[in-house]
Amino acid sequence: MELLGEQKRCLDGLASSIEQLGGRVDIAKLEEIAELIIQTMRGPWRYFHTSEHIFEVGGSVDPIEVLAALFHDLVYVQVDQGVSFNISSALSPFVKEVRSQLVIRDETELPDDAMYHLVASVFGFIPGKTLSPFAGQNEFLSAVIAAKCLEPFLPASTIAEIAACIEATIPFRPLSPSGLSAIELLHQRLVSANRDFNLGWSDAQTVEIVKRAVRLANRDVENFASPNSSNFLDNTWNLMPETNHELGNANLYTVAGYRRSLQKMEGFLKFLKPELVFQQFMQEPDDATYANLIARTRKNIEVAKLYLAIKLITIAILEALSYRLGRDIPLSTMMGELRAPGSKTAVLEDYLPNKLIAYPLESQLEREVLNLLAVGRNQESRYDIKNSPVATFIIKSIGFAETENFLKKAQDFFADPNSSEEFLSYCSPDVIDTISSGVMKLFDSRKMALGKVKLAHQTVS
Repeated sequence: MELLGEQKRCLDGLASSIEQLGGRVDIAKLEEIAELIIQTMRGPWRYFHTSEHIFEVGGSVDPIEVLAALFHDLVYVQVDQGVSFNISSALSPFVKEVRSQLVIRDETELPDDAMYHLVASVFGFIPGKTLSPFAGQNEFLSAVIAAKCLEPFLPASTIAEIAACIEATIPFRPLSPSGLSAIELLHQRLVSANRDFNLGWSDAQTVEIVKRAVRLANRDVENFASPNSSNFLDNTWNLMPETNHELGNANLYTVAGYRRSLQKMEGFLKFLKPELVFQQFMQEPDDATYANLIARTRKNIEVAKLYLAIKLITIAILEALSYRLGRDIPLSTMMGELRAPGSKTAVLEDYLPNKLIAYPLESQLEREVLNLLAVGRNQESRYDIKNSPVATFIIKSIGFAETENFLKKAQDFFADPNSSEEFLSYCSPDVIDTISSGVMKLFDSRKMALGKVKLAHQTVS
């Protein structure tokens, strides 16, 4: 029922948008397109880039934005572990795989396809170009699919506007060597495309097309500027399993696997400049709104970096302790399984003391992060609980001032797993003894549970 509901919502968005744009509506063909979009967006590794995401990004006001959003995440190679079988046939005339990378076909191989060449012009992609997942590969291929799907219903000028919106969603791009922003370069390419493909736009119309693209692109990343840092972390936790697929197996992923997921996200946020998240073009958005977006993004990134640092310290202690048992130990072995609704399965937090803060908090940032650890993010995820009781115990014990040095020691251990005991010797003995004792009590509870089963079996016999 949920699948059919999403396909109906997608179909309605396609049909009403095309109708508003004066295009030809063919419900039977649009049903096929809606099914293609929703089936792809419901892939097994889609946690954040889902059907709901494309509906949110598109809004309900501008038909160009609605259509662009429906297609903008259709191809996501690193999430889907390749290109969906259902759409690969539409892309194979234009791209090929060379040594595990997607490459635009050479000029002699490319078909004389007007829609493809229009999209390539909007993106500035040339024949023979090797595509990168971090430099527009997914957005470009999604735009090609959009153009080919919508070609029977809309004119080339409208499809170019949709492609411009999708191009603008390529994230986190620095200034070019010439000092131009990505959105300014898009404007230049649209001016050229207007001339080369006789799209019929005036200079003012071209500017408005770029402004619309900025609106859509900023809506795509609006969670970075959430007024509530907990919402931002919720989305961060939904993003992690998309490229760390072992997290999809609740209670089965290893301590090291979970740690690698945290490391990737912490490494990404550590170098992300808030100014690269949102875009601005000719007062869209206006200076005050743009400055507010950047300020909120900077604050959320700072919260997330400190939060992830403490989570990494915590997982480092658990990983180092797990090496006393073996390598590739499931996290559930050390912490207990995620509790199913109504379950009372023992977990590590059951055996940790409710510790008072040993060191006074010195900033609002520290207070906010401690609350996020102790109380939790807004939402549970499918692979993790929303609060962090073990991390809360640790940070209350060692204090925030020690975080940077502690994280450096943890990273040294990650780089050299043989230094696990050296890392543990750096930690507070009370912290290590308490956590070790908690893990042992967790093991004892399992032994007792098994003993009850054995006793019940003997009684029945």
